[in-house]
Amino acid sequence: MIIGIKDATKLIGITIIACCVVFVCAIFLNFNIDIAAMKDEITTASGAAMYDAIVSTGKVVAAVSGGCLAATSAAMLLFYVKNYIDTHGKELGILKAIGYSNINIAKHFWTFGLSVFLGCAFGYALAFLYLPTFYELQNADRLFPEIRARFHPILAFLLVCLPAIIFAILAVLYAYLRLKSPALDLLKERREYKTKSSGRESPDIPFLQNLSRSTVRGRKSLVFFIAFSAFCFSAMLQMSTSMTHLSSKEMAAMMLAIGLILAFVTLLLSLSSVVKGNAKTIAMMRVFGYDHGACAKATLGGYRPFAYLGFALGTGYQYVLLKTMTAVVFADVAGLPEYGFDWKACAATLGLFAVAYEAAIRGYARGIRRVAVKGVMGE
Repeated sequence: MIIGIKDATKLIGITIIACCVVFVCAIFLNFNIDIAAMKDEITTASGAAMYDAIVSTGKVVAAVSGGCLAATSAAMLLFYVKNYIDTHGKELGILKAIGYSNINIAKHFWTFGLSVFLGCAFGYALAFLYLPTFYELQNADRLFPEIRARFHPILAFLLVCLPAIIFAILAVLYAYLRLKSPALDLLKERREYKTKSSGRESPDIPFLQNLSRSTVRGRKSLVFFIAFSAFCFSAMLQMSTSMTHLSSKEMAAMMLAIGLILAFVTLLLSLSSVVKGNAKTIAMMRVFGYDHGACAKATLGGYRPFAYLGFALGTGYQYVLLKTMTAVVFADVAGLPEYGFDWKACAATLGLFAVAYEAAIRGYARGIRRVAVKGVMGE
């Protein structure tokens, strides 16, 4: 199986998310390991309280943020494996027809794990370069002895090599299951679509509205990615505003950068998949006289409610997380300001999100004009 440049570029989203996951986990876990080695040297009560709070913070951040982003990476990996099989059905069907077994074809999908390895390796390298600065920020009040960043081979293996191995195995197993379709179905590029009829649908629903709902139901995985992009934008931007007062400007800037990268990468890749996946539908609509605005509304408009739902969930998530951290984890730390919900930051973030999301929608709506009717219908 040969993965072309176009196929490889689609995996950039997984690489970026893996990079962010490892970067966040590496700086907190590496700090936890190094500070645990000098726990006996911390003799003051304030230092002991801060030690417990920082160690707990590292564990929470690694478990919550790392777990959430790892699950998203896994979902995106499975999505791209499925998309690759759907778009290369003819080639894969020919291989099955000439005698290749499912496992012989599926084993080549281990290469999808390379995107995870590259992201993890780059994220770990960035984290190790940032560690001296992070250690200085964590010990700004000089409550601990001088802490030096050390390289821990076991942590490097767990954050770089192990995820790549797991994701490679996951890609192979999922490809094996997807390839159980008959060779004829792959050759004809037949895709399974499950439709449910509740019997309560009104026959008076306008065509465009019904088409918009069908588009969303046909690509439910993209609902998750678009909602997740809004979730990241909302949570990380509002958390960065709060971190300016609770922690430091450097920590706020790090959260802001990670949030924006995750949000825009996931959103742009999702919207691109929506347009490409509905190219034939768009072509048919244009044949029947619908303008690009109607095509955009039918294909992209149905995802808007889920984007704003993701924003609301991100707002709630960041509030609960920060409230728990300040009220429980850092309860014994003196001088920490009390945290409350920042309505101004929420309103400003919502305004920025609305502008950014609608701008992205308009950009991809213009791209619909470039969908070649003759080329799509001739496939």
